[in-house]
Amino acid sequence: MAALDSTHLDTSNQVDPQAFVRIADGQSRLDLLVRGAVCAGCIARIESGLREDPRVENARLNLSTGRLALSWRGDPALAAEYVGKLRSIGYPATPYEPESEADPQREEERKLLRAMAVAGFAMANVMLLSISVWAGGVEMTETMQALMHRISALIVLPAAAYAGQPFFRSAWTALRNRHVNMDVPISLAVFLACGLSIWETFIGHGHTYYDAAVMLLFFLLIGRFLDMRLRARAGEAARGLAAMQAATANRLRPDGRVEAIPAREVKSGDRLILAAGDRVPVDAVVVEGQG
Repeated sequence: MAALDSTHLDTSNQVDPQAFVRIADGQSRLDLLVRGAVCAGCIARIESGLREDPRVENARLNLSTGRLALSWRGDPALAAEYVGKLRSIGYPATPYEPESEADPQREEERKLLRAMAVAGFAMANVMLLSISVWAGGVEMTETMQALMHRISALIVLPAAAYAGQPFFRSAWTALRNRHVNMDVPISLAVFLACGLSIWETFIGHGHTYYDAAVMLLFFLLIGRFLDMRLRARAGEAARGLAAMQAATANRLRPDGRVEAIPAREVKSGDRLILAAGDRVPVDAVVVEGQG
């Protein structure tokens, strides 16, 4: 479906993704937070786009959290190249940090709410005018009918231009990257409905579709917002579980010393020391304990 328009993002303060690369089993591994992926088609486009590089061993995207697990064989500096690849196909990405409290979807949700409010306001007012035209029948003069259509145009055209931005930007990004998504036919339908209505208002015979255009936007925005809220809740739950994981572990060395290591470096057979109240960083078996 949709892909965010990456041209509106500020890239001046981007973090170097190479600093977040992990080396394990001869592979470079990196977790990225991908923005703009909202459907199975987006997942397929992202994963297949990265796998075009023969050095990429694995590319798996979790749609709920936006987390892309990427691994490749080669220089860790390739991380910047893969992030650039994602940006070029319309999906900006940054290193994934589950402990971060920032929610990248909240601003997008606020934009959808504002667009929905504008579309709902326009729809309610234009429907009143449309009902008057429909109910007027032969009793309404052509002059009055034309006035009603002109008032509808003044309400709908600015509202559609604002409320349709989530679809228009996504459609433009898709076309610019030489592919289509669901927002392309939606944008085309809105443009055609408004354009034909303008023609009929000022040149044609008065059969307009302003109400249909703004109603289409209103109900599609409701669906887009509800879908985003459901995915945001699932993502919050997943990020909460990820943040609860212990970041470090205390490993008991053969010489009796205890060393602190990142939890991801724990290997099968390691002996760990856990104090009361510590989180268990990995699946393990208790071999000795007190308390």
